[in-house]
Amino acid sequence: MFKLMRFSVLFLAVILLGSWACNSVAVNQDSSTAQTVSLADASPKKNYRKYCAGCHGDQMQAFVDRRWVHGNTEADLVKAIKYGYDDEGMPAFDTTFTDAEIKALANYIQEGIKNVERYDFKGNFDFSKVYQAHDQHFKVEPVLTDLEIPWGITFLPNGDMLLTERGGGFYRINDRGDKMRIENAPEVLSRGQGGLLDVELHPDFANNQLIYLSYSDFKRENGERVSTTQVMRARLANDRLVDNEVIFTALPYSTRRHHYGSRLEFDLDGYLYISVGDRGNRDRNPQNLDNHCGKIHRLNDDGSIPSDNPFVGQGGAMESIYSYGHRNPQGMSRQPGSGTIWTHEHGPRGGDELNPIQKGVNYGWPTISYGINYNGTTFTDKTAQEGMTQPVHYWVPSIAPCGMTFVRGDHYPSWQGDLLIGSLRFEYLNLCVMQNDKVVEEIQILKNIGRVRVVEMSPSGFIYVGVEEPGAVYRLVPLDD
Repeated sequence: MFKLMRFSVLFLAVILLGSWACNSVAVNQDSSTAQTVSLADASPKKNYRKYCAGCHGDQMQAFVDRRWVHGNTEADLVKAIKYGYDDEGMPAFDTTFTDAEIKALANYIQEGIKNVERYDFKGNFDFSKVYQAHDQHFKVEPVLTDLEIPWGITFLPNGDMLLTERGGGFYRINDRGDKMRIENAPEVLSRGQGGLLDVELHPDFANNQLIYLSYSDFKRENGERVSTTQVMRARLANDRLVDNEVIFTALPYSTRRHHYGSRLEFDLDGYLYISVGDRGNRDRNPQNLDNHCGKIHRLNDDGSIPSDNPFVGQGGAMESIYSYGHRNPQGMSRQPGSGTIWTHEHGPRGGDELNPIQKGVNYGWPTISYGINYNGTTFTDKTAQEGMTQPVHYWVPSIAPCGMTFVRGDHYPSWQGDLLIGSLRFEYLNLCVMQNDKVVEEIQILKNIGRVRVVEMSPSGFIYVGVEEPGAVYRLVPLDD
């Protein structure tokens, strides 16, 4: 039986948070921003799967730690479902469910929690099987287990892996699977969706040993603990960070504990791209240039602002902004050949998006969207508007995308140039077959592998996948070489 996961307070304290976003078919939306869904005949099981499983898992995986900040009695669960906890991303369902439906849902969750410890998350995936997708045959090989929510992965020139755990652990793993902790990593706020997040090497790491870490920084402000997305540059020396320097701090700090974004990627010209989520302040942050939230940022490698960024010299604008109108981008990858930076981002219920990032472009959130609120209400009746770009691809219902990489190298010839995207919601790896920068086919692979948090390629050209439960990293071993 695997070791119980340590999930963040967002999942532990917040009892229900509807599905995190995904799609494939458009949603039928009413123009009213207050319309609710009639659920009079819906069972608690159906309600859970429709509104809750996206964040908490079909098997209630996100409840296994049971460090309940707000309590787990029936009364506690009823209160959480009915009124929500806004700072933690938990919406209120008081207009969605009747009191009787809320009580039934609370009881269903309590009963599910009793069973979740007996659920073997590894039991649903067959590691002995040969898998196939698009003429590519492969097996899945465990590399690391007993991790605490792996979030970021990158590789040193010698093939060693650098891995972050959301709880704050930072490790180097050699080819024998030995795990060495890297000292002097930044202190983080491991709450909600925050913690130690992405890791990226400087393009000239072989000569300067510089690495970049993104994480949730915190401080006291007006007597409250507030947090934000921050990026640190440091030099790696003998499994220790030295010369630590903060090069980016997303403003403003917030009491909210979700939508940090936090992916990092360098382009071919050596500019660093940083994703920052809207921090749960949908109506204020993404469409305004006077803050860093709901944006993709572009910096020089030392944190200074490139002179050709689109909003340099524009009064009141944050000059690091490269694009805006984003919700919560948790996937970023550089396309082979063109060098274009691509991202995906979570929608609410529906409306996950895949986009190539273009200079100065407004991606529309929340003015336009293919999603609806977690509790079934609508917030916009628009899916298009002049001056706002359409996604290359979107998902309805949400797959809750996290992590992504373009396939390159010779080990997976049938997937060359295609895009791999993890699904938190449905626990698979999504192979997006690309033609002329369009998704022409989607193939679900690694079904039931777990909530996929990160996918990366090693310098030797192998695909690695990190999952939240049982907290592991797997390698895809091609059989067609």
